[in-house]
Parts: sequence; C-alpha cells; structure tokens
Amino acid sequence: MIEAPFYSAAGARLKTPFALPAETFDGTVNQPVLHEAVKVFLNNQRQGTQKAKTRAEVSGGNQKPWKQKGTGRARAGTSRSPLWRGGGVAFAPTPRDWRTGIPKKVRQLARKSALNARAADGLVTVVERLDFEAPKTKQMTALLEKLGLEGRKVLVLTHGINSAAYLSARNLPRAGVLPYTEASAYDILWADVLVVEQAALGGDAPAAAEATAPRPRKAKAVKPAKAKTAKPKATTAKSAKAPKAKASKVKSPKVKAPKAGARRSAARKAAPTKKKGSE
Repeated sequence: MIEAPFYSAAGARLKTPFALPAETFDGTVNQPVLHEAVKVFLNNQRQGTQKAKTRAEVSGGNQKPWKQKGTGRARAGTSRSPLWRGGGVAFAPTPRDWRTGIPKKVRQLARKSALNARAADGLVTVVERLDFEAPKTKQMTALLEKLGLEGRKVLVLTHGINSAAYLSARNLPRAGVLPYTEASAYDILWADVLVVEQAALGGDAPAAAEATAPRPRKAKAVKPAKAKTAKPKATTAKSAKAPKAKASKVKSPKVKAPKAGARRSAARKAAPTKKKGSE
C-alpha cells in the first residue's frame, strides 16, 4: 500500500499519512505506454498550418539564366532552384492534420502509470479540502507555501469542478488546477508535485460541497377536494315544447325526355306509308 503525506485545509500536516486507493495506485508503471500517450498528446496540439513554396510554386524562373556551354560557370536551368537565393524550398512543408488516436484502454493505462510514477517518488500530497470563499491568488500562494511547494510546478487535482480554486491559481505560471477525473498522463507528468483533494480519491466529501448541496423539498399537504352537489336545472319553456316534426318531402321520380333521334323514329313509324303508283 502506497501512502502520501496528509494535510488539513489550513495547510497543517496531520500525523497519520493518507493511504492511497489500491485500485489505482498499485505500483504499475508502463514506460512504453507513457511514451505513446505523451507523443499522441503533443501531436494533437499541433495546428498543422505551416506552409512553404516549392520550386514549382515560386514565381519566375522560366528562362534559362545562361547558355549551357562556353561560360565556364556551372550549368543552370532556372533561377528558382533550391540552391539559389530566392528559389523554392526543397521538401517544403504543407498543411496537414497531425491528429492521431489512441485506444481508450491504453490511455487509461498511461494515466494510471503516470499517477503511480509520481506516487512511487513521493510526489503526491493529499489535502482534506480546498474551500476558497472567493477567488484569491494570495490564498493559493499561501497554501502552497505551507505545503512546502513554492517555486515548483504543481498540479492541483480537485473533486469535481472548483471554480474558486481554478481562478485562484490561474495567474500562477507554475501551478494548474484540474478536476481529478480530467487530468491526462501528460498533465500529470508535466507537474513536479501533485496536490490531490481527499474527496477525489474516494474519501469524505468536502464540507463546502455539502453546504452547497440542494436540500430536499418538503412535500406539500394535499387538501381533500370538496364534493360538489349537482343542482337540478330548471326546465325552461322552450325546452318543454316538443320538437316539431318536419314533413318529409316525397320526391317525384324524374322522367327522362326522349332524345331527338328517338322522336324521329317514332314519328316515322306512326305516319301511314304510301304505295307506289297510287296518287
């Protein structure tokens, strides 16, 4: 079991050291994984916007400076060669994306290895809580002096987001504040000493967080609803009258008129036919 020096919130050292949790601080330090994680982190910080012109992109240089033979000089085909002043750049850098990925388990192992490396060297300090009433750089400087860490690169790991502690250390060039769960392997290796809040390592929650925790609301008593008695509605004179029965109209069947062609054929049949030769 790895132990770390334990300090109170005021900066006084306690007699009993703090036992670091064995799940994380088990002494595992994987050097190749640490190297890979740091290399990936630095690659992802690059912007990749560097650009220089090659001999094909520099303007001019279309004409041969002098003839091939007879001058005594070295032969030259263009004045924009990388050997010439004002020429292009050999193997010129171009904009590119430097972002590289790393597996999740490898990143977690690298973070665990970084914490174990600092704990094995005795560079982890545990503080009960960081309860700053207001952001004050003077308070953070005084606390680091009481811990004996003035002039050293210090990374303060808090339990959750602590805006007052972050703002108190923002003006210090050799100090930083991060939540314990968000610190990467590079952040841990950047610092010479780690100052960790007790609640971040699974200890008791800080008193400041308990004071700001929302209180449960009391359930309001529900009053019983009064039963409403239905009043009989008075019958009006209009509603007393019986509805008049409407006489149903009997529709007469429509007779379709015969078409013009049917009329002519009926008239021909009705007319008497004359015999031939009879006058």
